[in-house]
Amino acid sequence: MNFRIVKALLKKDWTLFTNNRFYMLITIVGVIFYIGIYFILPSTVDEKFNVAIYAPETTSSFSSLSNQEGISIEYFSDESSLKQAVLDHKFQAGITLPSNIMEVWSAGDKPVITIYYPSDTSPEIKDAMVTFIKELSYQQTGQILNFDTEQEILGPDMMGDQLTLRERMRPFLAVFLLLVEILSLASLISVEIEQGTARALLTTTVRVGDIFVAKGILGIGLALGQAILFMALVGGFAHEPFAVLITLLLSSIMVVGIGFLLASIARDVTAVTGWGMLILVIFTIPGFGIITPGLLTDWVKIIPSYYLTDTVNRIINYGSGWHDIAQNLVILAAFTALVIWGGMAALRRRYH
Repeated sequence: MNFRIVKALLKKDWTLFTNNRFYMLITIVGVIFYIGIYFILPSTVDEKFNVAIYAPETTSSFSSLSNQEGISIEYFSDESSLKQAVLDHKFQAGITLPSNIMEVWSAGDKPVITIYYPSDTSPEIKDAMVTFIKELSYQQTGQILNFDTEQEILGPDMMGDQLTLRERMRPFLAVFLLLVEILSLASLISVEIEQGTARALLTTTVRVGDIFVAKGILGIGLALGQAILFMALVGGFAHEPFAVLITLLLSSIMVVGIGFLLASIARDVTAVTGWGMLILVIFTIPGFGIITPGLLTDWVKIIPSYYLTDTVNRIINYGSGWHDIAQNLVILAAFTALVIWGGMAALRRRYH
């Protein structure tokens, strides 16, 4: 590899990138837009409790609980519907009362009351639900602790503080910034192939490896630079900054590999845009699982960007450490190595 040649190629590629008004515009405006979205989003959470209750047997005392300030109660006719509503995050908790609860209370025994929570429920909400059931028990029996509870998490259990919409959007926006650069890099390469620039360069002392290094540096620099700027402004480096940086670096390299692959299969810039948008849509799907926990199931793990999105989310929103994200990083690194190798091999054929 000739560093002088790589430097000249980088200068050429940067000029070509800045002359492409569309991708230059979406790069600059995109960063400003995503940062603006983050600060516009709500930074607080609704402190009113929305509770679902399945109670085969109720009394007037149950209904009086609905009038309490700070709590909204909806009654369900079957337990499966209640569990699905909680899983869909329509309620902060679901309470299932046994069908013989009044008989058990009358006999002086303790009924078993089941509480269902979404996967991201905070300890404070869990404590509040137990307090709520204590109030229910007191109104029925005059004894505050006359019950036992079974607590069940619906969906993956990721213990942590209740997150605002702003905090949920941080991983999604950071990943989206990275993925958009797939289109930019693939378009840049496609234009060179269409215009014959790549083949012309290879008739000189320039080698294919020099071209890959130059374009790789440019692609990684554009993707990583935007992601770092965004994360720095939105507080993404507050916890385990080195782990976040490594994750973003791996992801930027992955973006370069996918860009190489996309440029190798697309015939022209129009095809790059079409295929690129399809890849962009698919790779952003895991982010919606963070915005709305419980929306997606385990099938989303077949999408490679899941391991990027999940890693960033675990670190910045749940305070996870290296041990918690190690498996994600290994999978992400393996996929990155695969697409880099595949992209370079495919492009090498097109150049020749």
